[in-house]
Amino acid sequence: MNPNESTNSLSPDKWVDSYADYLFNYAVARVNNEAIAKDLVQETFFAGLKSAKNFEGKSTERTWLVSILKRKVIDHYRKINSKKGQAEVKMNFYDEGENEGNWIEERVPQTWKNEAEENIENEELKKQIEKCIDSLPEKYAMVFRMKTIQEFETEEICKELDITPSNLWVIIHRARTQLRNCMEKNWFKN
Repeated sequence: MNPNESTNSLSPDKWVDSYADYLFNYAVARVNNEAIAKDLVQETFFAGLKSAKNFEGKSTERTWLVSILKRKVIDHYRKINSKKGQAEVKMNFYDEGENEGNWIEERVPQTWKNEAEENIENEELKKQIEKCIDSLPEKYAMVFRMKTIQEFETEEICKELDITPSNLWVIIHRARTQLRNCMEKNWFKN
């Protein structure tokens, strides 16, 4: 074996079958948009092909691709948030003492929270929100769902329910207030 060859070589022809689902799930959890996540995974594969000569075999193929994807996710947020994109985003990690300082955004450690725990928590949150919506007066729940979840236009809702736009916004306001109170009582105080 040539001493310059790594024991971990790349197999780009197997990336889609081996890593696409994992990378997609990783991306969608961070950008919360399936179309964008698919684009980021494609960009990751393309960047991996372009920089394959730089792969040193110090990590697994999947770890290497995930590190590329992390950079793509950061780049995505920089593009959509121009203030962040114009300068390095720094995050404070100590407020005082000899360790006072900042991390550059890309080097901030990932949270140690287990992804399975996060998914369970998100599912529980969704169920609690649904319970709170169900506890609203029937008309409030209907208007709230139509406007905020189903994204009907104000005009459509008013016509369907025979209410005025100002009445609709009063109902939405009251529904949000009651939802906030319900969530504070049943979710945030746990």
